[in-house]
Amino acid sequence: MEEGIPAALRRDRTLGMVRDREFVRVADLSTIFGISEVTARADLAYLAEQGLLQRVHGGAIIRDPERQIERSFEEALDEYAAEKIGIGRAAVNMIRSGETVILDVGTSTAAVARAIVARDDLVDVTVFTSSLTNALEMEPAIPRIAVVLTGGTLRPKQHSLVDPMGSFVFENINVATAFIGCNGVHPEYGVTNVNLPEAEIKRKMVAAAQRTVVVADGSKLGNISVAKVADLSDIDQLVTGPSAPEGVVAELGELGVDVEIALPE
Repeated sequence: MEEGIPAALRRDRTLGMVRDREFVRVADLSTIFGISEVTARADLAYLAEQGLLQRVHGGAIIRDPERQIERSFEEALDEYAAEKIGIGRAAVNMIRSGETVILDVGTSTAAVARAIVARDDLVDVTVFTSSLTNALEMEPAIPRIAVVLTGGTLRPKQHSLVDPMGSFVFENINVATAFIGCNGVHPEYGVTNVNLPEAEIKRKMVAAAQRTVVVADGSKLGNISVAKVADLSDIDQLVTGPSAPEGVVAELGELGVDVEIALPE
């Protein structure tokens, strides 16, 4: 038992333990440091707010970009579902009738697609997408919404279209707004994605748009994935949800990122 350790040092040691063990329990931290479980939970909450670890039932695990594994669209669909609905509603408010936009792949952008369909006041909007799922989501809104699939090689995991040919359309259009999904938004490393082929397409989307809006539930903030999508200076707005770590949100704001916390459903 290590009593009387200053909070900052205790949290630093806690983070080291999580990195070494991959998972630590609140009860173990209480015993090791001679603190109450309430204090142990507060330490973990603080570290989670800084984007350094992820809270799970009974303890915490490390956020490790080296061990990120791409999950299928269906596996991610139900996570933060209400939050994503709020993100979709906030994002669609940025679209005006007559505009042309890009809609990236992913579960957050699928929420944007559904919100587009629900906004029956939007007319003459053209949506370019590399997502089969998003195209089908928006099919009920045709003909007031024109849906353009980009073509390319099909990736079953995300039902997405990538190179070869996946970049061709984005290299030859100019749109008002690109709504981009991702696996990580980090104050130092910017916007990143776990899959290299899709990251390449995302970069082309950003280049084709006058405005780039990243849509990401709170669990993505503080994460770093292998493939760079954009620097923070390349994005105009980030729409996330209440689960976003407060410390990361504050740091992004200090760096000039316009962060909108969308209310869940």
